[in-house]
Amino acid sequence: MRRLLCLGVAFALAILVPCAGPAAADSSSCTHHWSGPQVCIRLQGRNGWNSVTGIWVNPPKGVKTRSVRLLLDGRQLGHAQTARRVGRTVSYHWSGFEQGTDVTVCVRFSGIDRVACDRTKYIGNRSQF
Repeated sequence: MRRLLCLGVAFALAILVPCAGPAAADSSSCTHHWSGPQVCIRLQGRNGWNSVTGIWVNPPKGVKTRSVRLLLDGRQLGHAQTARRVGRTVSYHWSGFEQGTDVTVCVRFSGIDRVACDRTKYIGNRSQF
C-alpha cells in the first residue's frame, strides 16, 4: 500500500511540474539600514528587458515629490524624474526597456545618500502560459 501511495504521488508530480508556469524573473532589493530612509528597487520583466520602479518606503509626511535617478552600471540613464507620493510611499516607474543582462540597475533619490540596486539576470527562453 505504501509503495502504491508513493508511486501515485510521483505520478501526480510528474504531471503537475510541466504544467507549472515559468519562474518569475521579477526581483526587488532594498537598502538594509534599520534607521533613516529605506529605498527599494523593483525589476519586472525577463532577461535583459525590464520595467523599473524606484520606491522610497518611509518618507516624512511632508514629502510629496522627489527627484529620482536611474543608473545602469553606475551611469545615469536620461535625466532625473519626479517621483510622487502614493499613499505612504514616494515612487517612480520606468516602463519596460532593454537594459541587457548582468547589468547593475540602481535608483537614487535626491537628498538621500542611500542607493537601492539589483542586477538583471538571464533566465532563458521559457514559454509564457
